[in-house]
Parts: sequence; structure tokens; C-alpha cells
Amino acid sequence: MSWNAVLKNLFHIALTLLGVGVVVFVLMRVVPGDPVAMMIPPGAGPEDIANLRAFYGLDKPIHEQFFIWLWHAVQGDFGVSIGLKQDVLGLILERLPATLELGFTALTLAVIAGGLLGISAASAQGRWLASVIDAITAFCQAIPDFLWGLIFILLFGVLWMWLPISGRLDPTIPFDAFTGFYFFESLLRGRWDVTASVFVHSLAPAVALAIPVSAMIARVLRASILEALSSDYVLLARLKGMSGARVLWVEALPNAVTPTLQLTGVQFAFMLGGTVLIERLFSYPGIGGLAINAVVARDLPLIQGIVLTFALLFVLINLLVEVLTLAINPRLRSST
Repeated sequence: MSWNAVLKNLFHIALTLLGVGVVVFVLMRVVPGDPVAMMIPPGAGPEDIANLRAFYGLDKPIHEQFFIWLWHAVQGDFGVSIGLKQDVLGLILERLPATLELGFTALTLAVIAGGLLGISAASAQGRWLASVIDAITAFCQAIPDFLWGLIFILLFGVLWMWLPISGRLDPTIPFDAFTGFYFFESLLRGRWDVTASVFVHSLAPAVALAIPVSAMIARVLRASILEALSSDYVLLARLKGMSGARVLWVEALPNAVTPTLQLTGVQFAFMLGGTVLIERLFSYPGIGGLAINAVVARDLPLIQGIVLTFALLFVLINLLVEVLTLAINPRLRSST
């Protein structure tokens, strides 16, 4: 990737974040409801209300509020949470590692399951196994992740009680994480009890997030492999006497990975957004629960900070996918 492409991508990232900032800032101020009205104590007079609005900058015209907020935001200052009375950036950075670990766990499960199903369906094309896999993926994709979460809570948390359905770590296990990434940090420090507890606590919500994505990955990968198998270079490989397995794994699969990788990156970005409901269902201490509480309380600075964080993750993931795509398929570099 050339420097011009890098600069162009950085410009697109900045433009996207600016657009998201404008939209969320305006929407939060035109929807009905006054956040100050939810904060004033009983018996507060007009002067107290005016002072509180001035303290949060809500007494200024909306365009002035936006430019003040934007100036502070580019310096990493997203303001103070109205409801929690804490620094917004600090709150987000405290919860973000939990959400990222949950998202990466779900992505890993989705890629493994979707990859195996997609390859199996492509290799069994025309046989009963391919039809069975098609039915399974269609069923899994039709049910949204939050409904899978409710099913798992009922099955594994209420009926059979095989898995924990709340929290991130067993409260009886002491562990102070310096980075907030419990799973990776516990692996590095050799705290296997923490690693096991974190994995078990994240398993049900991660599987709920992974099931619809794995079904989509399987369907796209299968279609890409079948398209690659009908290509001229694959037919030539068959004429040279290559076995079916070698043709599939060496010739077809590497060329079928590119569209699947692009889809996986996009779905991972949407998956992180989908953690909002899943984290709420499983009482998982990530950004999701923080976002819902902020919306209910009309906590404008916190909502704006969370939305910008998700937008930044989305564009960074898409940039990473583009880089990986060019690394896997060098022929695409000439068009960038």
C-alpha cells in the first residue's frame, strides 16, 4: 500500500468520525427530553437550573456547543459524564477491554465454525451433507444474536446451570489487571485460574454473538470456493493430476479467502456494536451496559464518546481488513 493510499485512508477516517460526531451531537440535542431535568434535586430554583446548564455548556447555541465539544474531543477530552460524574474517556477505556475481549472470542469461534462448515459444504457439493449444512446455516443466520443469548440463559443458566450467565470473572478469584484485558494478561502472568474463569464467563455471550456470523461466513466461503473450483487454473491443476483435496486446499481456498476476509471484517465491526444487547443480557461489564445506561439517563457526553468509540473501531477494522486483503492478494495492489 502506497503512502498516498495511507493518507487517503486517514483522511476518510477523519471525515467519517467528523460526520458521526455531527450526527450524534445534533440528534442528542433535538430529541425530546432535557438531561438537566433528570439531575436537578427537589426544590431547585431557576437559578440552580441555569447554573447547571451553564456548567455543562447547554446554555449556548447548538453550533457553539458543537465546536467547543469538537475542540476538546480532538485533544482527547470528551467531557464529564452527567450521570456518573466521571471522565468520559476514562470510563470508556475502563470498559473497552472487556468488550474487545468478548468480540475477539466471538470472532475466533465464528471463524473456526464458519470456516469448517464452509469448506465441508464446498467439498461435499451435490451430496446430502451439503444440504444439511445449508439448512443449519440458514437456521442459525435467521435467529439474531440477542435471541440466542436468551436461549443460552434459559438452557445453560436456568435449566441445566452448566455455565455462568453474568459477570466477567468469578468474584472469589482475586486479580488486578493492569491493562484491563483479563484473558490475555492472565495468560502472560500464568494465572490459569483467571484464564479459565474469564473464558467460561465469556463463552455463552461469545457463542451467541458468533452463531449468526459463523453461518454467514460459511455461506460466503462455500460460494467463493465453488466459484474458485470452476476457474481455469483449477481445471488446469486437475488435468495435471492433482488430487481433489490438494486442489481444494492449495488452489481454490487461498483465492476464496479474500471475499470471506472482507465479510468477516465488516461483520466483526457490526458484532462489536451487537455486544450492547448481549452485554446487557449477561450483565457483562463492557461498553454495552454503559451505553444503555447512558441513553436511559440522557447522558450526552457519555453517549457521544461511546458512539465515536464504536465509529473509530469500525473504520480501524475496515482499514486492517484492507491491509490484510492486499497482503494476501498482491495483485490488488496495482489498483490502489
